[in-house]
Amino acid sequence: MSPAQTPLLHDMTMLVYVLHIGGGTVGLVSGTVAAFAHKGGTLHRRAGIAFFVSILVMAVTAAYLAVAIPGQIGNLFGAVFTFYLVATAWATVRRGEASAGRFEVAAFLVSLALSALLLAFIFLGAKSSTARPHGPVLVATYILTAIAMLAAGGDLKVILRRGISGVQRISRHLWRMCTALIFATGSAFTNGLPRLLPGPMHVTPIFFVPMLVPLGLLIFWMIRVRFTGWLKREAVAT
Repeated sequence: MSPAQTPLLHDMTMLVYVLHIGGGTVGLVSGTVAAFAHKGGTLHRRAGIAFFVSILVMAVTAAYLAVAIPGQIGNLFGAVFTFYLVATAWATVRRGEASAGRFEVAAFLVSLALSALLLAFIFLGAKSSTARPHGPVLVATYILTAIAMLAAGGDLKVILRRGISGVQRISRHLWRMCTALIFATGSAFTNGLPRLLPGPMHVTPIFFVPMLVPLGLLIFWMIRVRFTGWLKREAVAT
């Protein structure tokens, strides 16, 4: 227990830990099932709902832990970004074709703010010899920044076009859901699992291997949706 925590706050933090681990575990399983399942089928929809709810729980609890646990404030960016990705992916398929409103404007502001904060972190880190990110942290920061800027550009596109439809709509849903699954997988195997192992925490390249599964699924589905005419065949079959 941190010296600044009261017994009540300590118990609350432990409860949040349980919810965080439980939400992440359910999210990994349900997200993988949804990615492999036939799109639009019953299994895909049910697994998608489970993934949506569980990842939101994981993200909210991660945000709390990032603030409550000393030295974890950097995880707040990942928590907010994951929440944003899942929420916008879910809204994309729940809203009608070619529709946009206040939610999309709010989403754009969130992605724009995340991009600005990450760029500021990179810039300030480059100017400081003590706060300069290095190694896996530096690589992860650049990747997160690129994804955040890509997401902000996509949000702006939806607003300017007053909604998207067809292949673009499904692609937006898929890449955001799969990216959230990649983040959840990375958090589980590069942050959570090493803490459970005996001895000091060491993150070796082997811990990043599980992230290749959702990354491969993301690449597969983006190619299939955008370049093979799969969506048109599914629409005709339906």
